[in-house]
Amino acid sequence: MKQQIKARLTWVNLYLETKDAGYVCRKCGISRPTLRKWYRRYLEAGIDGLSDQSKKPHLSPNKKLNSELIKLILELRLSRNLGARRIQTELIRLHNCPLSLASIHKALTNNQIQPIKKLKRKKKFKRYSRPIPGDRIQMDTCKIAPGIYQYTAVDDCSRWRVLEIYKRRTATNTLQFLDLVLEQFPFPIQRIQTDRGLEFFAEKVQLKLMELGIKFRPNKPASPHLNGKVERSQKTDLEEFYAIADLSDFEKLREELAQWQFFYNWQRPHGSLKGQPPSAIVAELSEITPLSEEVGNNYKIDNERIQIANYHTDLIMKKLKGSL
Repeated sequence: MKQQIKARLTWVNLYLETKDAGYVCRKCGISRPTLRKWYRRYLEAGIDGLSDQSKKPHLSPNKKLNSELIKLILELRLSRNLGARRIQTELIRLHNCPLSLASIHKALTNNQIQPIKKLKRKKKFKRYSRPIPGDRIQMDTCKIAPGIYQYTAVDDCSRWRVLEIYKRRTATNTLQFLDLVLEQFPFPIQRIQTDRGLEFFAEKVQLKLMELGIKFRPNKPASPHLNGKVERSQKTDLEEFYAIADLSDFEKLREELAQWQFFYNWQRPHGSLKGQPPSAIVAELSEITPLSEEVGNNYKIDNERIQIANYHTDLIMKKLKGSL
């Protein structure tokens, strides 16, 4: 039995045993739409329903490059300006067609496609990664289109992500997204880092974080590099998901985004993770990842306060509190 089918069967069996979708999603690191999809397919067709819809690749990976496959490679390159590694990923995701990088390079070279020019940028900042999953979660919002805003949370260490779209950026939606994050991250969260957007600074959002024992650590102004991982991941969403998504049906887009999130966390190779998906890092570091009780015991409520979006005013308030 394939690993993917085993994983889906585990989700279904756990749900049949507990009847608690929230618990299953938290434990397995999946979204409710994903659980709902495979549970429905299991009820309809049993274990066979847990296979991907197309049991055979749309294009046979054993065949040599043919005109149809070359056409797909060229379309991905010319329409979306993807490099060979991203073309390889998209052929798997969209067409269930694994193909070697050498074959993709060959198709591009034979058709006189010039390599993508990479701009040489000065490295102004040294980037760091946290050593343990959940130690720091970067959170941000991104406008996809009028009336479509994506909320994104990415783990600094493993790059595990949770995504959702809303029609507005509001404190209420931030609280809803926070519930989703807690439900779908497979490890406890110690601190959340954001920019200084008002949707994060609302008092009810900060009080909720205190109630949950999560530290709120907003960035200084003009410091986008501090949220670099979440902003880079959103760029990936725009290039690899939204570039070909239908934005006209909001609910359908939500379901497709949940599938993209699953692919990103469980299958998509990451250069910063030495070609591994986030799920592999989460599993690799599971033994040293603290449990919720330990994280809760280390949280000091006296060190927290309601922060103000205006950075300079907030500094003054911080000094005043320290002098009391």
